[in-house]
Amino acid sequence: MCLAIPGRITEIYEVAGLQMGKIDFGGITKEACLAYLENPQVGDYTMIHVGFAISKVDEEEAFRTLELLREMGELDEELGIDVQVTSPESANTQTPDTTNKS
Repeated sequence: MCLAIPGRITEIYEVAGLQMGKIDFGGITKEACLAYLENPQVGDYTMIHVGFAISKVDEEEAFRTLELLREMGELDEELGIDVQVTSPESANTQTPDTTNKS
């Protein structure tokens, strides 16, 4: 099944006159055409379908969609591996060490 997958733009550049970008899908980076987006910026979240950014989404919507796709097993099929869905807030949170070291 072909789905649009949310990802974060990490780099923007031009190839043969087309605006392109590197898109991070929770640790997996792929190239996509950004020509259909209005004023894309590094850090924006976008929906990618068959190599084209088709719309912008906010961070909350991107993570909610990624989590639902992961639960359905669709991320494995679309990106080729198991993507870990971690919001920026939880990525910066450390779990305390609760092991008894005595």
